Amino acid sequence: MTVLVLLGALGLVAVVCGLGVFTADSMARATFLLLASFVAVAVCLLVVGQTYLGVVVILMMTVEMMIMAVFMVMLMMNPGGLEPMSMVHNRGGAWAIALSVFAVLAAGAWLVPFPTTEPSAAGDPTVALGDALMGPQMLTMTVLALALLAAIVGTVAVSVSRGEQR
Repeated sequence: MTVLVLLGALGLVAVVCGLGVFTADSMARATFLLLASFVAVAVCLLVVGQTYLGVVVILMMTVEMMIMAVFMVMLMMNPGGLEPMSMVHNRGGAWAIALSVFAVLAAGAWLVPFPTTEPSAAGDPTVALGDALMGPQMLTMTVLALALLAAIVGTVAVSVSRGEQR
């Protein structure tokens, strides 16, 4: 019962923070609300025993959101929300798309027959999950990490003032 209450509370935190992303008055606040939503979902994974996946989500989302916040502070005109702004454009279209996607996903969750037999465990599930996530894409992810590092260094180099010397 305690696990269900905890999962419900974490789910509520994730949904409220997710909605807060669209009501925040700055990109920086929206980034941290999105991070809080992702962390709440990751803690849900930890609670249900998916330790590896929960830790991976926390690590990846934390680093990703911090990089996004740094880029926003460097490159946006109003990163701190000192001037009013709206994060939502075309409200009617957005609501229509969101409700349509929700209806399709809900129908899929209720109408698709889920398997009733237990799958056979072939060895260590943590190793199988790690291999499934990164196995054939390890080189791709390494190259992407280097490209992201180069983009960060390049952005910092471009944003540094080389003008006057004091």
